[in-house]
Amino acid sequence: MDSNLLKVFVEVANEKSISKAAINLGFAQSNVTSRIKQLERSIGIYLFHRVPKGVILTNEGEKLYSHALEIVKKIELINYEMKNIKQQEHLIIGSTESNASTRLISFLLQLNKDFPNMSLELITNTTKETIKNILEYKVDIAFISGEPKTDEIIILNKIDENIVLVEPKDKICPNTFLSFKNGCSYNEFGKNYIKDFLNEDFKHLEFGNYETILGCIKAGMGKSILPFSIVEKLNYTKDLKVTKIPKSIVNIPTFMVCRKNYTPRIQKYLEEFKF
Repeated sequence: MDSNLLKVFVEVANEKSISKAAINLGFAQSNVTSRIKQLERSIGIYLFHRVPKGVILTNEGEKLYSHALEIVKKIELINYEMKNIKQQEHLIIGSTESNASTRLISFLLQLNKDFPNMSLELITNTTKETIKNILEYKVDIAFISGEPKTDEIIILNKIDENIVLVEPKDKICPNTFLSFKNGCSYNEFGKNYIKDFLNEDFKHLEFGNYETILGCIKAGMGKSILPFSIVEKLNYTKDLKVTKIPKSIVNIPTFMVCRKNYTPRIQKYLEEFKF
């Protein structure tokens, strides 16, 4: 049964007039009459009685009306939702802890300002787990450390990072490497850097947040390798010895990414966002 014919039928039934329905629908009166006849032929029953002032529903027409009205309203709702599909109603953001500690608050504030009707959700984890969340459709976009190594993920934006070696400022530093938990990109690079470039054997301690790592370094427990943005954001630049590692040795930008086949509706906005 043609939903367009049902729409005409409902309009005629509501107005009790073919001429008024034709005006509302923007059709010629003959077109409306033709469509009503087409619907009647398709289901094998008469839907209207003709009366001096217009038309009224037959008993069979009364039975069809409630079903037809429901179908027409559902189609109108579907059309409305499809026309507004470019609106992002909900955005789930995955992020590394390092990015959440530095620039994510300002990003979320700007998103909320530009899209006041969009709800936001944040999930923080390591780069390894955040990539897994992207691939499993658990988050819409994500901030990860280092370029993704799978064709299933595309890059929306890029943020350069200065990677630094962080040590106690006025204390003898033991050969202890302090890092974020396993799965962190800086964790993996840091262990290799200390072993291969500094030629040191070391003890390795993992922590759940960067505030704790920097506090322990200040207390003389060891050293770490982090983005300078974290040291700066947490106000430890004057309390620690900070040595920049050349980009020729390490270059680990932060990337905003999404799944290739699951791009957000505000993709262009995210690609043009200035961090």
